[in-house]
Amino acid sequence: MFADADLENAVPGAGMAVFANSGQICSAGTRLFVERRIYDEFVGRVAHFGNGLKVGNGTDPKTQIGPLVSEQQLERVTGYLSVGKQEGARAVSGGDRLTGEAYARGYFVPPTVFADVRDNMRIAQDEIFGPVLSAIPFDDINEVIVRANATSFGLGSGVWTRDVSKAHRLAKAIRAGSVWVNCYQAMDPAVPFGGYKMSGYGRESGLQHLEEYLNVKAVWIKTA
Repeated sequence: MFADADLENAVPGAGMAVFANSGQICSAGTRLFVERRIYDEFVGRVAHFGNGLKVGNGTDPKTQIGPLVSEQQLERVTGYLSVGKQEGARAVSGGDRLTGEAYARGYFVPPTVFADVRDNMRIAQDEIFGPVLSAIPFDDINEVIVRANATSFGLGSGVWTRDVSKAHRLAKAIRAGSVWVNCYQAMDPAVPFGGYKMSGYGRESGLQHLEEYLNVKAVWIKTA
């Protein structure tokens, strides 16, 4: 997230990159690098956005954030909430399981935004699969390229900026299967989707998808 981004669109865009489906998406944007001069403002605005989302029963049309899929996943996500706090991260919003009568029959965790996150924290390095955002400050483009790539995963990534040259530079440098610029989770059957590093092999959708079903045959003929 660069300081020159359109923040009105970037706040909900970055928020729903991880809060959608309660974070249970393989390409969720859980690590958010924010340029330092807008760090406090942007983190506060994303936390405010998350606080305004309605958490509840998925069958209620007014619900925006539903429950986690199982008790096991609830234990995993709340475990990471505890680990984040123990390692020194600060929960600007959320941070604990939702309780009370309205949440008694499900596994509900509110949209959570952690600030003061360091690159080596577990909440910044592991896949949580919950509505948990780790906000990390950065100072310049060269630095954030190195730090963004310092992970064993590489499925989805996003760049928020009005500067076309920054967008192209990051799109080329980031080691991830998808790079979304000023949007997130855009999909089309004609566009291949897949990951780098520990985020999987091969691609789905696009011509690459069809190639996964084909066998290549080599025929060698030696003439006299």
